[in-house]
Amino acid sequence: MNSGVAVGYYRWRICALLFFATAINYIDRQVLGILAPQLQAELHWSDSHYGLIVTAFQVAYAIGFLFMGKIMDNYGSRRGYAFAVLVWSIAAVVHAGARTAVGFGVARFALGLGEAGNFPAAVKVVAEWFPIKERSLATGIFLSGSSIGAIVAPLVVPVIAIRYGWEWAFVLTGLSGIVWLVFWLATYRPVNVHPKVSAAELAYIQSDPPEPTHDIPWRQLFKYKQTWAFAWAKFLSDPIFSFYFFFLPKFFNSQFGLTLDKIGVPIMIIYVMSDVGSMVGGWLSSFLIRRGWSVARSRKVTMLLAAFTVTPVYFASQTDDLQVAVALIGLALFAHQAWSANLLTLPSDMFPRHAVGSAVGIGSTVGAIGGMFGATTAGFLLESTHAYGPLFVVAGSAYLLAWIILHLLTPELKVSLADKDIIL
Repeated sequence: MNSGVAVGYYRWRICALLFFATAINYIDRQVLGILAPQLQAELHWSDSHYGLIVTAFQVAYAIGFLFMGKIMDNYGSRRGYAFAVLVWSIAAVVHAGARTAVGFGVARFALGLGEAGNFPAAVKVVAEWFPIKERSLATGIFLSGSSIGAIVAPLVVPVIAIRYGWEWAFVLTGLSGIVWLVFWLATYRPVNVHPKVSAAELAYIQSDPPEPTHDIPWRQLFKYKQTWAFAWAKFLSDPIFSFYFFFLPKFFNSQFGLTLDKIGVPIMIIYVMSDVGSMVGGWLSSFLIRRGWSVARSRKVTMLLAAFTVTPVYFASQTDDLQVAVALIGLALFAHQAWSANLLTLPSDMFPRHAVGSAVGIGSTVGAIGGMFGATTAGFLLESTHAYGPLFVVAGSAYLLAWIILHLLTPELKVSLADKDIIL
């Protein structure tokens, strides 16, 4: 069956919950970046202080992925996701009580631990609720929540901060996760026992070849090239999105003089383009699979197109025209999300469902380590050179390098099993 209407659509409701969780995740982490110019002036941070605060988040993010992925596989998506959202929501609210760089660093560390659970949980849920031919589209949809969060935050956070104080920006955005948690616990059950999933939809979801039921030990995942292909691609591309996410408000402030009350529209345009990219990237590889292409060819061609599309972003650091800079950065984030929609789908292509969360956690830990060093390097580099050009050179070239490594490690996508590989 090819029609979602014919077999039911409850799986898309679950995808909607993943979308909103991801949006909240990115709203909560972006509040600090939006308020950075104000907080730096009010609390007397240097650029290196800010870089280290961001690094505290990245360190925790890296640590968190290792155990959060395992939690999702061991305790299931329902309880594991709920735990992660509860931790990061409380941590987001705690920011309101911080007054020093150290205090913010501690709050960011706690936020990173909780937020590390989002992608292992979401990718695992997609693997459980969608057949292979729909997974990249579903991933693109929930991943677009990151762009929506990045759009909503610069529109809402400045209003809250200006009217009520920056503390309330952290409190109100943090509480949104608690609201989501109520809906998640009321709605989600495993697909096999969910009372609102029809027999026809369940058969469609489970229409791929059967997977083995025996466990793959967590440590055994480290021996597979597939794990390291995903990990290296994350290591090279994740820091780029982190750079945009945490440093764009500062870039527009220093390069174009945009203040807190004027930063919203440029960032909104950029992340609208990013949002479209996640949808297009997820749709394209799913479309190619339906047209008869192999899974490997569909994913890799889409990712290669995205890698080439990023390259002009360097010129954003060289132009004096705000509109040109916005267009170039928006195009780069369009391509990044198209890339990520497929990259995040690869673990569900290459590992059995019961190991997907752990595989995502391991690879994402490596990606977070890249983001950690990237944020620190960016902060110190800006403080010493006051130039964004070198950072944009890296941002424009990292994806092509990541694609080459990914292809060399996995010329063909294979499902890694305990005793054999299945070529897709």
